[in-house]
Parts: sequence; C-alpha cells; structure tokens
Amino acid sequence: MRIAVAGAGYVGLSIAILLSQDNDVKLVDVIPEKVDLVNDRKSPVEDKEIQEFLSMNNLRLEATLNGKSAYADAEYIIIATPTNYDADKNYFDTSSIEAVIDVIIEVNHDVPIIIKSTVPVGYTACIREKYENINIIFSPEFLREGKALYDNLYPSRIIVGEKSERAESFAGLLLQGAIKTDIPVLYTDSTEAEAIKLFANSYLALRIAFFNELDTYAEIRGLDSKQIIDGVCLDPRIGSEYNNPSFGFGGYCLPKDTKQLRANYEDVPQNIIGAIVESNRTRKDHIAEMIIRKKPKVVGIYRLTMKKNSDNFRASAVLGIMKRIKGKGIEVVVFEPQLKDASYFNSKVIKNLDDFKMLSDVIISNRMNNELMDVQERVYTRDLFNRD
Repeated sequence: MRIAVAGAGYVGLSIAILLSQDNDVKLVDVIPEKVDLVNDRKSPVEDKEIQEFLSMNNLRLEATLNGKSAYADAEYIIIATPTNYDADKNYFDTSSIEAVIDVIIEVNHDVPIIIKSTVPVGYTACIREKYENINIIFSPEFLREGKALYDNLYPSRIIVGEKSERAESFAGLLLQGAIKTDIPVLYTDSTEAEAIKLFANSYLALRIAFFNELDTYAEIRGLDSKQIIDGVCLDPRIGSEYNNPSFGFGGYCLPKDTKQLRANYEDVPQNIIGAIVESNRTRKDHIAEMIIRKKPKVVGIYRLTMKKNSDNFRASAVLGIMKRIKGKGIEVVVFEPQLKDASYFNSKVIKNLDDFKMLSDVIISNRMNNELMDVQERVYTRDLFNRD
C-alpha cells in the first residue's frame, strides 16, 4: 500500500519503518536535517533498532519535506506530530495535527487518517464535527523512549479507536510488520481509545510517584529503601517492575499526559489524578533539599537525560532540580555530551568528564553510571537497582 506518515519523531519514524517493510511509505517532516538523515539511512533519534533497520536496504521508505505530494496519492495517512501540553490553555496543543489535516483535505479528502499523536479525551469526536465527512481514526501508541521500533515490532497490544473494517485493515498493517505473534487487538470507540492512552500513562506515573514517595520516607527516616521495596514487591500483585526510585518522572509523555488527564477531569470528582502531578513536584523539592543540605559550593549535573542510552531531556526531572538548586545561589555545572554550547541556562557546560568530577563538590545523577564509580562518595543518586 501507499502510506504517508506525518512527523519523524520517535512515534512517526518507528511506525514508518515498521510499515515500510511491506509498503511504500513517505515520511513527512518540517526539519530538513531529519529528512536528510532518514534518506541517508541514519537515525535522527537515539534508538538501536531504528538505526539497525534504517541500514537495511530493503525498506521502502522515503523522507520528504513535501507534505502535499506525499499525502496526495496515499491510501492511508498517519499523523504522529507532537502535541505538547500548553500550561496557559491547560490542554494539549493540537495545532500541529490540524495543520496536517488542513493539507490532507486540500489534496486527498477521502483518505483514511489515523491519529497516533496523544490527544485530549474527546478530541477525535470534535475533529469529526469540525471537518465534515472526514475519515479519521485514533489509535494510541505505547512506545518507550529508545525502544520505539522494538515496541512496534513486539507490541504489548494494538488498540484502534473504531469498530469497522477499515480499523481492522489498519490493525492488519501493524500486525503484518510486527515480529511478535498472538498480539492482543482491541477495537473501541474513539473517545475510549483516547482515555486508554491517558489512563495507562497516568497509572505508570502513579507507580513511579508511589515508589518515589516510599523512597523519600525511607531517606528522611534513615531506613534502607531497597530492603523495603524488595519486600513490598515480593507480593505478586505488585511485582518488581517499574519500582526503581528516581528524581521524578519526566520525558516526552508522562508529565504532559498526567496534566492533560487532570484537565479532562474538570467537573469530575477526583483526588488521585491531581495528586500524581503534585507528587512529582514534591519529589523534586525533596531531592533538591537533600542536595542543598550538603552545603556544596558547586553541584555537578551528570547528564540531563532521564534514562541510559537516551538523547532526550525534554521535561526531565533533573531540570527542575537544577532550577531549585540554582535558586539558592549554588553554582551548577553540567556534563551532557548532547550539548554543544558552552553554557546551558546560564550554567557552564563541562566537556571533559575528569574536569567535571574535579570541579563538582556534589555530583547528582538520576541513574548511576560506571563512569562515576571512582567518585561515588560524592555522587547523589536514588538509583537502587541500576536500571531505568
């Protein structure tokens, strides 16, 4: 089939690669550097499987800046553009989706459109009212940063927000590209599919917040946090996954998705959803306070990224902690290989790791790394299990 994908981020790029194993796929983006990298078969994001698959010569994939041309003859169009949370509107900014839809309607009005971007609950229904006779379906993605293509090849589930033949046809395309077999497929109404996405991510954020608050309690009371977590997680109903304390949840999805779900709860009674958002703020306050109590003259930030093998530090909890420490007049320096500039938010970027270690009285690291073992007595981390 001829398929167009709008957006060359983690979601769009990974699904374009998945589908281009068996279909002719055009990947549309507005950033020339991304387009050039994909056409040169180099990944613009940090993802092992994406880079491996791009280097394969049998992918039927072409990246382009020309959306009109890509959409004009497509049999399916997938929208995977970013929907950042707008604090002023207290809602996702969905303008990038609508900008793509406007172009699609101009050149290929009847084509089935699949939204993979995360959207507010009720968004697809509103779009159907706004654009008369539009063929649009919402299908949530459940991808981990740095494992986006892997999670498309071995999906935990496929959910399509429509009960129809075309929904089954789209699910069939995803199943065709996957390596895993016996994948659960669920067809729901569009609004329910949107809610599934936000509630799933909010539950994950809730679990992170729970173990972070457990860790805060243990740290303040002088208890061994790992012993408590190990004991709690022996209960098979709780399990031992997703339980490693951190500086807070961050990244592409969890901060914005929890805030969006809280916004969707307007006029609906709730306590837990709002508490998830507040708990993350409290955790960052606590981490900053623990560092400030050490009375360092210089605090070194080892990596702004939240995870190992990641190139993303958007909405990283480390940034919030950095801001709090600087607010107390403490000098902060940064070691982050992804940064090319000499400073970051008025903090000096140290390019040499040895110089960074020598300069820092306290080094904070969301995830411990072997590079820091020689100065571990000066490292502050809450990483108990040496994993993300």
